[in-house]
Amino acid sequence: MPKTHSSELSMTGKQKTILVVLLGAQFMFAVDFSILTVALPEIGSDLGFGLDSLQWISTAFALTAAGFMLLFGRIGDLIGRKKLFLVGMALLTVSSLLGGLATSPGLMIVARVLQGLATAIVTPSGMALITTSFEEGPLRTKALGLNGALLSLGFAGGAILGGVLTDLLSWRWDFFINVPVGVALFIGGILVITDSVAEDRPRLDVPGSITVTAGLLAFVYGITSAEREGWSSPQTWATLLVAAVLLVSFYVIELKAAAPLAPVRILKANSVKWGNLGGLVTFSMESALSFLLTLYLQQVLGLTPFQTGLMFGFLGLGAFLGGTFASRIIARTGAKGSLVLGLAVQGVMTGVLFWLGEDKTVGIAAVLVTTFVGGFGHVLAIVAYTVVGTSGIEDREQGLATGLAAMTQQIGFTLGIPVMSAVAASQYGALDNGVASAAGVLDGTTFGILVDGLVVLAGALVISVLLRTAKSASPTAVLVGDGEGEPSLTVAP
Repeated sequence: MPKTHSSELSMTGKQKTILVVLLGAQFMFAVDFSILTVALPEIGSDLGFGLDSLQWISTAFALTAAGFMLLFGRIGDLIGRKKLFLVGMALLTVSSLLGGLATSPGLMIVARVLQGLATAIVTPSGMALITTSFEEGPLRTKALGLNGALLSLGFAGGAILGGVLTDLLSWRWDFFINVPVGVALFIGGILVITDSVAEDRPRLDVPGSITVTAGLLAFVYGITSAEREGWSSPQTWATLLVAAVLLVSFYVIELKAAAPLAPVRILKANSVKWGNLGGLVTFSMESALSFLLTLYLQQVLGLTPFQTGLMFGFLGLGAFLGGTFASRIIARTGAKGSLVLGLAVQGVMTGVLFWLGEDKTVGIAAVLVTTFVGGFGHVLAIVAYTVVGTSGIEDREQGLATGLAAMTQQIGFTLGIPVMSAVAASQYGALDNGVASAAGVLDGTTFGILVDGLVVLAGALVISVLLRTAKSASPTAVLVGDGEGEPSLTVAP
């Protein structure tokens, strides 16, 4: 690959238009992930969900989104990413309309399953269209930086938008808002996106597809069961055991398959393996931190849900800036250096919150500052892990690579909260009718926050040691691919 000059960071008009459509879709799905958070009690009351079944509104989405992500990423490689993108956008639009019109728990669950399926279809195909629309190097990194910024901004802003729509109009508008946006992005996709597809189209690996999809569904279900039933529940461990058996079976099948769904050489590639570990750490621990801080802000400091949502606006602002500057930082430090740096910043800013107390002024100020800076590091890590995990992968397999990256994201969101919730609960102390005291919540949340930060720092250390990249003496090195599944560094003059 030729050396990359800084002047090549300018996008053409067509590339900008394509990016607007693709990033618009990714932002829409990010908002969709969190927009129902504050509306769940009203949805349950209106449609007749019991307290023991309300969580299925979120679980149904998470199950299908994570379970089918890898499969649809590969299908996009085979039949065309543009086709799959359009199918997913159409499905999201229809399922959002169905959710807004739902009059029973059954219809709501169907709508959420279809929304999760649409997420599994569009997210990897959209990311693959980004990576194949921009050559590996600074332009792709810039596009992925904007993608990471909008993803985090969408996750942070979704809960606020959901609260505003629910308060001013109805929870149904949390669904209806997707319809005109979905139609606009569908039309935009038809008009501006150029299709990309593998030149050789092997038959789909059916045994591999079945085992990995079933394994991921079982894994996500097991994690959500832990959140509902607790980690001591036999159901939780039985489901996780089934998931482990299915995923090991998938790996064995891929070793022998003539046309594997996920070639083992890619799964074992140093960049893919450790890059996605970085993604899993940053997503799972950031979602867990948001959960723990929500408990602290509301149950210890006494903030309202709306005030809590506004507090997370600072995290969203830091995240947006992180995505905006990520390409420049990666150009100077390399993707590995940026991944380690992003995780280190996120981990330190999380860990220092261990010293939070009951003083409202100090607590609010500490949360605002640390989440702003930590959000910057979080999105830097997101962009860097995406660059690492998709570098050196041929265009015909970008759907698989981006599918793995997107699957890591969904599993991270699902995994973080139940695990760190259990860690925090271990320190709550004596409960009064199942409710912890404010002091108990403070002890539990700060302990969970400390563990959260240490996990992120441990991830940064592991990746700094085990992620191999070619060394360069230049501070302006940028990541490129060597065509063999490993990233390397080339120096920009």
